[in-house]
Amino acid sequence: MPRSVNDVLDEVNMLAGRRYLSLDPLLPYTGDPPDGCSSPLIAVDQAGRPAGFGLCCHNSVPADSLDQTWGMATRYVLTLRLRDPDTLPATDLLLAQWHEHLSGLREANDADTAAMVTWPSRETSGVRALLKHGMQPIEVLAARPSGRTTPAPDVAGVVVRDATPGDIDAVVEMTMSLIAHDAQFGAIVPRPATEALVRSDARVALKRQPSWIWLAERRRHPVGLVVVQPPRDATWITGMTGAGPAAYLVVGFVTPEERGTGTAAMLVRQAHAFLDAERIAVTLLHYSQVNPASGPFWARMGYRPLWTSWQVRPAAALR
Repeated sequence: MPRSVNDVLDEVNMLAGRRYLSLDPLLPYTGDPPDGCSSPLIAVDQAGRPAGFGLCCHNSVPADSLDQTWGMATRYVLTLRLRDPDTLPATDLLLAQWHEHLSGLREANDADTAAMVTWPSRETSGVRALLKHGMQPIEVLAARPSGRTTPAPDVAGVVVRDATPGDIDAVVEMTMSLIAHDAQFGAIVPRPATEALVRSDARVALKRQPSWIWLAERRRHPVGLVVVQPPRDATWITGMTGAGPAAYLVVGFVTPEERGTGTAAMLVRQAHAFLDAERIAVTLLHYSQVNPASGPFWARMGYRPLWTSWQVRPAAALR
């Protein structure tokens, strides 16, 4: 009796999940793939066996959502499930099919669009296929398992403390400074509504006790900020790891004059001590792939790449 398409997809999905866990124990098991905008894209190997499949989802982010600051307004996201350790042939075939799909969408030519693939950072075999089709590594989702030491001496004249509701102006100002800085690298797109949305989110977070927000001060002047979403607020991202509970570090920033002084490490060390005491199994954060300071700093703080976001803009520029 011939197998149905769903049976084949389920088998590939299961094998891909096992391979994920062999690549990196912090990756999640694949679970059920999302519903796509059309029929699945399927790659078949030379023996005629399904080697992988892809599902394309079209996501339009509303202008009144802070999420629109973290990327393009319209995102065409390809979810890939690849069976074999050598993912290059299947990835190449699936991206070629995706190109055909996107080339038929007039709206995919709009400047505020991106074609996106979130790729396991330790999956190296298919990278040449992503490059061949015009994709670039834009952003990294990094993970820090609990208990990793944070090397950071005390910095003379700097005090780190929990933020309170009265700190909202400092929290908003430094968050907006981070957004302006990171916009240089393409992963963030400041929007007209960004500052008001940042202030609204900060107001809610600062009412928590504890706030999960820390300020570094020098002579009572704010010079650094860390903002963390507790697990209950981070469910939008925590499915990207199999470990839990997981928190998400939204903001890590120090003023330009404090960079290189140890203030950032001291600030992060205190946040990590709190997270470890709260028994947070893993902390996640994003940083720009091309920011020359972010990757080395967060590696020193105990984070390592888990997923890499590959993109091409506009979406129709996929080759």
